[in-house]
Amino acid sequence: SIAGIQCMKLSGYSKGYGYKVGQTIQESSSHAWNAVYLDGRWHLLDSTWGTGNIDDSATKFTFRYNEFYFLTHPALFVNDHFPDNSNWQLLKPALTLKEFEHNLMHSSDFYKLGMLTAHPETAIIHTVNGTATVSVECCSSTLFSFKLNGTDEPGLLTLNKHGMKLEVYPQKTGRHELRIFAKPSKCTEELYNQVLEYIVECKSVDKSKRFPKDLYQPVGPSWATERQGFLRPSHPDPIIHTNDGRCSLTFTLGKDISILASLHSDSSSLTKEKSGQHILDIHRGNQIEFKIHLPHAGNFVLKFFTKKKSDPGSYTYVFNYLITCLNSEVQWPPFPLRYFSWQEGYEILEPLSRLLPANRNVQFKLKMHGICKAIVQAEDTYTLTLSRDGFWEGTCNTSGCREVSVMVQENANHSYYSQVLKYEVETQ
Repeated sequence: SIAGIQCMKLSGYSKGYGYKVGQTIQESSSHAWNAVYLDGRWHLLDSTWGTGNIDDSATKFTFRYNEFYFLTHPALFVNDHFPDNSNWQLLKPALTLKEFEHNLMHSSDFYKLGMLTAHPETAIIHTVNGTATVSVECCSSTLFSFKLNGTDEPGLLTLNKHGMKLEVYPQKTGRHELRIFAKPSKCTEELYNQVLEYIVECKSVDKSKRFPKDLYQPVGPSWATERQGFLRPSHPDPIIHTNDGRCSLTFTLGKDISILASLHSDSSSLTKEKSGQHILDIHRGNQIEFKIHLPHAGNFVLKFFTKKKSDPGSYTYVFNYLITCLNSEVQWPPFPLRYFSWQEGYEILEPLSRLLPANRNVQFKLKMHGICKAIVQAEDTYTLTLSRDGFWEGTCNTSGCREVSVMVQENANHSYYSQVLKYEVETQ
């Protein structure tokens, strides 16, 4: 007004302090905002909401300058502002009060982070066979997280180049509060801002969707894992289903990357010490393959950690998969014990099981470079021979021994052997 700009005070209902998602609006005029006339047309603004926000108890105000509410497009402004006079929506056709009540409420951060759409577009969503699904489309790489009734579980969040997909599995019937948070991919701060809020109505519970506590969100490979050197994954989906308890994954690796993998389950039998014994990694140039043999049926988490080879520091977590196996007969033994002398690029073709049968002839086939001799030490010593296709092969008899070791000689001028593998022999 002081600047000579025509300004109107508008009153109506807002989805601000005290508002609960999905509630019926009974009163009117709980808030006020403005319309200003510029360049021949009216524009909407809310200087209160542009200043900051109060907490749920209305005892603390936090200053947070928010330009989103300055000359906001009417189609976005009506997301959380419903004027008493529908003409001041500046929309044709105008929204009805019922549409305003049921519309999904996007926070200002939803738009400031470059998000385009969210689905479903209604504030209340219903589970189908115990599952509720939400997806968001973005115009830039964005990181997401969620809370279902204030916790991370149970759910499955996956990232894609243009947004995310989230499946949640409430473990109780009734109403559940789902909040979705986001931050830019290049943001170094830990803080995620809330962008969406839903009410999930659950009529039936899917008890099979009880995931291990070690499962971290988001799940599966994505643009974020590509940036950390995991290229061309053989399994782009977050869940790997296996009927016989075995699976194999391959990646092309970025330069100067060293990888560790570990397997986790809520089962007490899979201890921290055993978490890597059911994984076998095979390096072939810039490709790496991970063979997984599950110790039993159930849900497992396969975690990956990396560091630069040139960096003496520790490994950092990158991402994880969920592996599921329903076959109760699955019971794979661990892979052979690999010693420090087992080098990158070596490969075990057989035997893959750490547990060898007693009183049997066992065939060995190993790929090992840079050595001049290889032997298998059991009750007797057996020499492996180098085949034309580059494999060390031979047979060993397991009679009369509890352990079998593979030893290699790296230099023909030295008599010293290094132990590279160890097997155990079944007791009779």
